[in-house]
Parts: sequence; structure tokens; C-alpha cells
Amino acid sequence: MNKRWLRRMDFTLIAATLAIILMSLVIIGSATHVNAPSGQRYWFVQRQGLFALLNCALAFFLMNFDYKMLQRYGNRLYIFNLIMLLAVMFLGHSALGAQRWIQLGPVTIQPSEFSKLIMIVSLAALLEDKIGKLNTVHDLLPIAAYVGIPFLLVMKQPDLGTSLVFMAIFFGMIFACGVNLKLLGWIFAGGLACLPILWHFLKDYQKMRIMVFLDPNVDPLGSGYHIIQSKIAIGSGMLFGKGLFGGTQSQLNFLPENHTDFIFAVVGEELGFVGAAFLLLLYLVLLWRGIKIARDASDTFGMLLAVGITSMLGFHVLVNVGMTTGIMPVTGIPLPLMSYGVSSLTTNIMAIAILLNIHMKKQKLLF
Repeated sequence: MNKRWLRRMDFTLIAATLAIILMSLVIIGSATHVNAPSGQRYWFVQRQGLFALLNCALAFFLMNFDYKMLQRYGNRLYIFNLIMLLAVMFLGHSALGAQRWIQLGPVTIQPSEFSKLIMIVSLAALLEDKIGKLNTVHDLLPIAAYVGIPFLLVMKQPDLGTSLVFMAIFFGMIFACGVNLKLLGWIFAGGLACLPILWHFLKDYQKMRIMVFLDPNVDPLGSGYHIIQSKIAIGSGMLFGKGLFGGTQSQLNFLPENHTDFIFAVVGEELGFVGAAFLLLLYLVLLWRGIKIARDASDTFGMLLAVGITSMLGFHVLVNVGMTTGIMPVTGIPLPLMSYGVSSLTTNIMAIAILLNIHMKKQKLLF
């Protein structure tokens, strides 16, 4: 590991990523130690820590190969993505009313998590030669169909949250391609006009989530329970929080999914406004570095990869924090690098590694 190699590293991005992961391990340990399997008080945090280490080793590899090689395999990766999502329909097992997971030995994976990163790579390969050429509906329709197929497969699981991430990636990347802004405005206007029609295609629990978003007390012991307890947890943390292992909503099991989708509420309760603001600052640094890497990328494919990854991470943070604070409907989107989950953690670390790779490629040209 020579000095020239080290000079190409983005230590700011690495530091922010590692700080979020370490914070995650502490909060997961606090949130789950009471309810861990018998005799394994810190089972969840140990498992998350193990996969974090394994993924960091994977990230070291991803940082050092030529990311431009991915461009050649864009179509193959897209086909693999469709096969993987179709496999969930036939081989996956159900939990919490959804069929999203596949069991591989001792590990349960969620293919829709990996599909987001694969979608970014394959879409970047498709859009690489379309900069400034997305000016009409005719130009945009093939791109929309390309994203629409995996979008519908994920919706089928059903997983509305991940489907919306596909939309965030799509709009972020076509914006980076210089899509006609008037056309984009018409698309958003058309989407808003179609909302009453789309309402009829939502499942009952999805409709209830929207109703609960408007008024959590419409079903306080059912669909509204999560958000009510989350807001109580965050509000009770006040400025400095109740201290690690001291949160009542989390430790006494009032807050469901406290180590996965609602982990931000545990941060708010136990570390208070200061801890929550610090975590959001780390995410701001991460997104800032992603935008800078996209701006400075040495080629169009790298720029699009960075934009797609930053769009994905930014949307995850926005929606997860929004749902835990009650300003967005509950969608089941994990908080990047914080929420417990092997598939989510692996996907996000791989995404960060690709960002580092793009940055290092640019620095190599400079030095």
C-alpha cells in the first residue's frame, strides 16, 4: 500500500461511512440486547458486526478493480436482476405479509436490496451515450420501460418502499443526463393526476398506511402504532437523550422494529436531538462526497454510477427519517448502514466502495 495509492483515497467518505457503521453497532446492541435469543445477548450486533467486516473486505476489492468493466456487463446484469427477482416469486419465503426473502443456508437474503445497485449499474450503461438526448416522450419511454419491469416485479412482492427507490434512481439519473425539464415537469404533473387512479391498485394495508400518515389515531393500536411509538420515543429523548440502554420505548418493547426500520427513533430517544443531528450530519457528508465524486468523475459512466448511488442513499435517508418522525408514510425502507440487515448492509457498502473506486480513478489520472 504505497503513498500514491493512499493519496487517491477519499478519507472523508471512508470516515463518515465507518462512523455510521460503528454508531449502528452500538444502537443495534442497545435496541436488541433485552430480546436477543437466550444466552446470546448481543446476537444481532455480533452478526451485523461480522458481516460489516466481511463486506469491508469485499469493499477493498471493489475499490481496486476497474469499475468501467461493469459497463460491458450492463445487459447481462439486467437479465440476472430479472431472474433474481423472478426467483423470489417461486422460491422465496414469506414474512410479515410479503414474499421478499430467499434462504441460502444460514443466511437470509433480500434480492430486492441487491437489485437496486444492479439497476444503477445497468441503467448507467444504458444511459452512457444518451447525455443531452432525452428531449421527448419517445426518447424517455424505452428508459422508463427498462426500469419499469424490475419495478413491477418488486411491487409484486409486495415492496412499495423499494419500488419507490427505483423511481428515485431513475429520476436522479435521467436528470444527470440533461433530460428536458419541461418534459420532467409534465411527467410529475401526470403522476399527481394519476394518484386517485393508483389508489385503487394499492393493497388494503398500503391504503391504511397512507390514512395513518394523515392521522395516526385512526388506528392507534394497529397500523398507527409504529409511528405513534416512534414519535413518542424521539420526542422523549429531548436534547441529550436518555442515554444508551436507557430508552423506555425501545428497551420495554413499545417500539416495534427498533433495530431495523425504526432504528432512527432509538437514536432520537437514547442520544437525543444532539445524537440524531450528528447522525444526519454524517449522512450529509456522505451525500456531499457522492455529489462531488459524480461532478468530478473522469467519464460519463462513472458520473452516472455516482449519481445513481447518491440518489439511492439520499432517498433512503429522506424516507426513513421522514417516516420515523411522522412526516412521511411508513414504507419499510431501512436507514443506510444503520438498520440491521445483511442484504441492506452489503448493498450499501458495495455502493460506497464503487463511489471510492470512481474517486480513485479520477485521482489516478491527476497524479
